[in-house]
Amino acid sequence: MPKWRFYSLAVLTVIWTVFQLYIKLVKPLDPWFQLPLHMCLALVVVWLYNPMVEKSKSHNKLWWIYDIFLIASSCFICWFFLSHAEQLNYRIFNVDVMTTTEVIVAVLLVINVMEAVRRVVSMSLFWVICFFLAYAWFGQYIPGLFRFSGISFPKLMEVLMYGENGIFGSPLVTSLGTLFYFLVFGTFFSNCGGGGVLIDGGMKLSDKTVGGPAKAAVISSGLLGMVSGSAIANVSTTGVLTIPLMKKTGYDPEEAAAVESVASTGGQIMPPIMGAGAFIMAEIIGVQYAQIAAAAVLPAVAYFLAVFILVHMIAKKKGLGKDSGVHYEGKPILPRVYRLLPIIVLVIMIIMGYSLPRSAIYCTIFSIIIAAISPETRMGPRKLLQTLMDGVRQAANIAIPTAACGIMIGIVVNSGVAVKIAKLIGTSGEGSLFIALLIAALGCLLLGMALPTVAAYLIAVTLFASAIQGLGISALVTNMFIFYFGVVAQITPPVCLASFTAAGIAGASAWKTGWKAFSFAITAFIVPFAFVYRPAILLEGTMVEIIIAYCIVIAATYLLACGIAGYLFRPLKMWERIACYVVAFIFILPSSMSDIIGIAGCALIMAYCFMTGKKNANKAQPA
Repeated sequence: MPKWRFYSLAVLTVIWTVFQLYIKLVKPLDPWFQLPLHMCLALVVVWLYNPMVEKSKSHNKLWWIYDIFLIASSCFICWFFLSHAEQLNYRIFNVDVMTTTEVIVAVLLVINVMEAVRRVVSMSLFWVICFFLAYAWFGQYIPGLFRFSGISFPKLMEVLMYGENGIFGSPLVTSLGTLFYFLVFGTFFSNCGGGGVLIDGGMKLSDKTVGGPAKAAVISSGLLGMVSGSAIANVSTTGVLTIPLMKKTGYDPEEAAAVESVASTGGQIMPPIMGAGAFIMAEIIGVQYAQIAAAAVLPAVAYFLAVFILVHMIAKKKGLGKDSGVHYEGKPILPRVYRLLPIIVLVIMIIMGYSLPRSAIYCTIFSIIIAAISPETRMGPRKLLQTLMDGVRQAANIAIPTAACGIMIGIVVNSGVAVKIAKLIGTSGEGSLFIALLIAALGCLLLGMALPTVAAYLIAVTLFASAIQGLGISALVTNMFIFYFGVVAQITPPVCLASFTAAGIAGASAWKTGWKAFSFAITAFIVPFAFVYRPAILLEGTMVEIIIAYCIVIAATYLLACGIAGYLFRPLKMWERIACYVVAFIFILPSSMSDIIGIAGCALIMAYCFMTGKKNANKAQPA
């Protein structure tokens, strides 16, 4: 990176950080001042980190001109809002006419956001935005259910720039008010040695156990996922350690890659941080984030328990012993365990009711203090600045898709598409709640395959949430249902980026890995339906209902994992695997009779497999 770009980014990093600290620790500024400033700082950071000259691998002057135009237009947008912030508070949406200057600013804003999406998010999201914009203009030419009168160009620009569901809507508000601080905290925590302790701890805990390296992948990815909340980042970080060890132990390359991708994807549903989507969910529902994190505990436990049992059963089926001869040689854990204090303090502060931004700010400072204890992690001015720049870069890369979602949400709301889909699902739900949920789940999966989790969740909520809630499902359950399917889309073929990343590390077939990961994660596709029918899984119910839900989910998870692995005390026949699936599905049904049948079925299957396994073992022994 040229020095001028590094210094420019360093200055921007300091300005952005001081601005974010000021609005949380001193006093908030006018919304029309702080939201556009947050957005424009993110844009300029993206342009400087991702210049077109480097992306095109060409030094054509036209690319330099294009990049300069984008930086200049971002600054112009920022100047417009900062100089008109007070007047914009008195502007009446849908009444005041857009001036020529406002239309120009809106067009530049949309162009900048879309180009930033293309550079740092994905081409799929870029084309989805193009589709929505085309729908807004040409909706009157579409036949059937989704036909509408269309939105005029000035009106569309007003919706996107000034609408409460536009670019500066609630997703970007969450990016400004919460995500920035947690992304910076996560970067400091990892760079100060906390991330390394989590990975090494997971590896050490499972060493010298049956299927140890695979269990290490589950534990390490789960622990690291609590901080990073990114499936692909988890795969890239832990996979380079765990996948080679799994292959040496005896797991197939596809199995090793699938285990790592499934475990890493679970990081987005593992409290306390859970990824950006969970913070946005708290903003949408209007509840404390601690409530979201608490509700997510049991489903997350079920998810990782299923994967843990699965890898154990696969190891048993393959005849892998406790000591495979493959061990992880890492640094001792106990002398470094103090580096986990920032994440522990963060959890305590959230539970005690401290605001999320302040908790993240204080724990970031605490991470720097903790890092100073050891010369290995101690931060000088340059390392401190570089870590802060890494955190700000992540914040910019999250601010872009949240703003982009505002484009799509604004069009969906103002075109009436959300109402039409709600009617469609509502009509389906009159005959069967399951059918309505299935339609919503498939829609979430399709969005999740094409879009990042945050974008998929936001659009899916706009399209499906009101319809599901109209069927009598609570806001928390509805949003968790949608969020889960947005997450597991990362390991759902044909587009499963986490699985493809793991396959690349393992040298495995990407296609086979994708389907293997899909089968390993089947619990994640069933649990969302379970907590619709049993809200106690998300802590919505009496203590007795919650305890029963916990026991039932654990039992169902165990049977599902055994059925997928094809092992329960001994290798299972096909009909025995089917029996495991059937009993696990019975547990989901919300009735006392289904609970009794499920418990009896679970006991019978386990007893039968244990007795026949023991009998076969006795026969195999020489007389």
